[in-house]
Amino acid sequence: MKTSRRKFLTSISLLAAGIAMPISAFSFSSNKEKLKIVLVGTGIRGTGFWGKRLVDEFSDILEFVGLCDINPGRLKYAKSYMGVSCPTFVDFEKMILETKPDLVIVTTKDSTHHEFVIKGLDMGCDVLTEKPLTTDETKCQAILDAERRSNKNLIVGFNYRWSPYNTKIKELLRSNSIGKITSVDFHWYLNTYHGASYFRRWHGQRESGGTLWVHKATHHFDLLNWWIDSDPSEVFAYGDLEHYGENGPFRGDNCRTCTHKNDCDYYWDITKNEHLTKLYADNEKYDGYIRDNCLFRKEINIYDKMSAQVKYKNNVVLNYSLTTYSPFEGWRVAFNGTEGRIEAWLDIPYQKNETVNQAEMHAKEMNQKLEEEAKFEPIIVHKLWKDYDVENVAFERGGHGGGDKRLHDKIFKTPNEADEYDRAAGVRDGAMSVLIGIAARKSIESGEPIKIAELTDLEPRAKRIQ
Repeated sequence: MKTSRRKFLTSISLLAAGIAMPISAFSFSSNKEKLKIVLVGTGIRGTGFWGKRLVDEFSDILEFVGLCDINPGRLKYAKSYMGVSCPTFVDFEKMILETKPDLVIVTTKDSTHHEFVIKGLDMGCDVLTEKPLTTDETKCQAILDAERRSNKNLIVGFNYRWSPYNTKIKELLRSNSIGKITSVDFHWYLNTYHGASYFRRWHGQRESGGTLWVHKATHHFDLLNWWIDSDPSEVFAYGDLEHYGENGPFRGDNCRTCTHKNDCDYYWDITKNEHLTKLYADNEKYDGYIRDNCLFRKEINIYDKMSAQVKYKNNVVLNYSLTTYSPFEGWRVAFNGTEGRIEAWLDIPYQKNETVNQAEMHAKEMNQKLEEEAKFEPIIVHKLWKDYDVENVAFERGGHGGGDKRLHDKIFKTPNEADEYDRAAGVRDGAMSVLIGIAARKSIESGEPIKIAELTDLEPRAKRIQ
């Protein structure tokens, strides 16, 4: 193996473990061996963020040597869209055996993450998986066991940590600007454009996505675990399905064929999006997956309103809520400390007295090449017995608030550089974030608080570790 590639793989190992990289800087050039990558799961996130963007930005240091999916039509389109010439496979193990990759990227349906993570590790590959790590505690334990026995590494692709705005919150908390954190309030609002989309897709069935407690909230819980710098120890939650699913006034097979399209506020025409049409609608015949399902179908069995109280091992108490049918999309967080309070928020339209097109805002957030004029968003730091200060933080809209590109750069360009904010996420981070959601689901079902330590063999710690 060429020296540069060996150093890269060493850096991946250290990155997954959350260790500062002491190795000397290295660089790749066209005459040196590239990192060999395979992708399993060729949906929109896989082919876009973990596919085409890597090809466009890092083709000098990496190459895709295989794509895998159960849908041959989607595979064919994915290969063309990403601009790669590698072979395609419907058999994951065959792909690994034939291509011998260094890194497996997993972007399949959430409920199958564990299958490919475990096989990848057991077959001698490092693995990078999209969030969430998995959907229940049994699969989570199996992943933990696989990483331990494999002597390979697992990275979880948490991009929200890398947003400059979120990093500034971490900096303020780490510097004890409000003393010791005692409690946190965190509220996330999904709008009727983005929020509704989860109920159209496979995410609307808990057997596929583990409910939004896991699929969506894992982002939020990882941020909170990182900000609070401790592990969750106990969860009590409420939740219900009151807006979508069988609560709807009517229903159809899908938006394209629905007889209620003129009456439904949620009507969405997938055929107006060429990329989604070619990726999904044109390939339904292969696996039956409908991308524009009716969000009032009776099969939906997840929650659309969620609230939880989480106690951390360091005695911080978190109050969390997730709303899936808000008029706007945004979030608020407040940290109470022994010496003051921090308040932060993004995309609350009336905070700035501005009108926002919600569909356009989401499109910008997903755009990996968006260029906008510099903007600043406030964070309020209020000391006890003093007036408040306003920290104005540079803000980017594209690529999940600038987090996507920074995560990529850390993994593929500068993995050997130490990060003072510890934003790299390994298997323990992935586990602790999904375990909160899993515990919340179990709490709703049982009516009892759920202890995190009883779900897997991970013991919550007062001081968070990777």
